[in-house]
Amino acid sequence: MAAFIEAILQTFGIEKSKTKPNGKKPPAEEKKQYLEPEFTKVRVVDFDLKELVVLPREIDLNEWLASNTTTFFNLINLQYSTISEFCTGEICQAMTACNTIYYWYDEKGKKTKCTAPQYVDFVMSLCQKLVTDEEIFPTKYGKEFPNSFESLVKKICRYLFHVLAHLYWAHFKETVALELQGHLNTLYAHFIVFVREFNLVDPKETCIMDDLSEILSPSPSSQNHVTER
Repeated sequence: MAAFIEAILQTFGIEKSKTKPNGKKPPAEEKKQYLEPEFTKVRVVDFDLKELVVLPREIDLNEWLASNTTTFFNLINLQYSTISEFCTGEICQAMTACNTIYYWYDEKGKKTKCTAPQYVDFVMSLCQKLVTDEEIFPTKYGKEFPNSFESLVKKICRYLFHVLAHLYWAHFKETVALELQGHLNTLYAHFIVFVREFNLVDPKETCIMDDLSEILSPSPSSQNHVTER
């Protein structure tokens, strides 16, 4: 398996990263392959995603947020699993996306340096814990959502965005090799339209991917880039 991964990396000109999670900007990529028209035009579906995210009149807001957030968690987790064998601690020594290095903060607020696969594991474990907690994401009729529900949904969406950004920045070539760029583009566009509709992720957080967002799901607003989270 190791030899197969190495062959794929060499075929697509991917070098093992030497970036360390030390708070410095990772080397800038000369050309973002995921922005090339031949790739951005590839989608699984081609219709107005806005219609999919607008809150239906008969549905409670929290129910709608819970349903969609759980779905995005499952889909993004699945998308990441398709390239997880290429996302190793040796290749992805830091959780990077564009000019950003993400650090993990535990429940006590302690900042932790970790590799990309470790970070993604932390994200998915936390999301799994939250979306399966009956006290936070209730599934029984009449069960009330907690007062902290919206803030927790925002937290989940913020972390899921980090994973999507890393997929594009560090593993788009592998995604293309697997012919899954259409799935990734559709998932990303749908997610961005959803978080914009309900203001679930700060634009200052998503602005690092504005160039792609404006192609896949155009918005009249744009923000300045950030360097570290």
